[in-house]
Amino acid sequence: MSNTVSAQLLFDEFSTMLQWRWVAGRDAYARRFDENALRSARAGADLVGYLNYIHPFRAQVLGEREIAYLTNSTAEDCRRRIARITTLEPPLLVLADGQQAPGQLIDLCESAQIPMFATDEPSAYVIDVLRSYLFKLFAASTTMHGVFMDILGIGVLITGESGLGKSELGLELISRGHGLVADDIVDIVQINQNALEGKCPELLQNLLEVRGIGLLDIRTIFGETAVRRRMRLRLIVHLVRRETLERDYERLPHEPLTENVLGVPVRKAIIQVMAGRNIAVLVEAAVRNYILQVRGIDTYREFTERQRQAMARATAPPNGAPSDSAFD
Repeated sequence: MSNTVSAQLLFDEFSTMLQWRWVAGRDAYARRFDENALRSARAGADLVGYLNYIHPFRAQVLGEREIAYLTNSTAEDCRRRIARITTLEPPLLVLADGQQAPGQLIDLCESAQIPMFATDEPSAYVIDVLRSYLFKLFAASTTMHGVFMDILGIGVLITGESGLGKSELGLELISRGHGLVADDIVDIVQINQNALEGKCPELLQNLLEVRGIGLLDIRTIFGETAVRRRMRLRLIVHLVRRETLERDYERLPHEPLTENVLGVPVRKAIIQVMAGRNIAVLVEAAVRNYILQVRGIDTYREFTERQRQAMARATAPPNGAPSDSAFD
């Protein structure tokens, strides 16, 4: 998590969407999330939430209930509850639900240099917006090598050994109506706990390199519909030579293959490359098979069930014939 964000940048980012106002702690415009909190955060939920004294170093949102907790008690209890907020070391406080900040809270933010924003938007909506933004900003990311395509609405990363024709395969798939996201270098970002998103580096957008021809501008040649800005990564199609397939993979795997990317398992299909095979058709078939598996249709398991039933029928005694366990 090398990215960071200041209170000023966060305020500017959502000044239109949340229509919030900066009500206290203006001098702390450069205040940022704690580095230790960023390293230990598992998701955006760890960086923003309702006021909670057991979750330090995160943006604290104060809705109607939280303001009531801070104000509906004895003067001494209210003072103690408000003063305790400083121990959380929040990067900012957000007043939501159109709440008004008590004077003691404003004084605390000014003295402790804690930015405080106020908005009329519901607190749950504010939390959802900030969580989504912060998760994407601080999400784990990596770079993968291959051709990333939109095939039948599924984000497919085509990988394989050098010289197997990944880019040529991508070009053929584009000519068959599918879309290019990225060629050669794909930026992968974890957008939530179980989902990955791939996009093309800005330098390489719309470009596809084909050996012997050079760089092709896919958007110019095939039109706007032939490219995509980003896609969810759902399937990896790995191209291999015959010897690699025979050495490293089963012909009929008992369970679907997966590959871990940033800790997220991604379904994987292996396709052997050899002269005379229509790899584009095989890739489309792999994608269609993946869609069926997502819908709960597993062809391999259906086949093994058919085989089991056929074996059971073959070993069953004929009608009217005594079985081995029949009494004399």
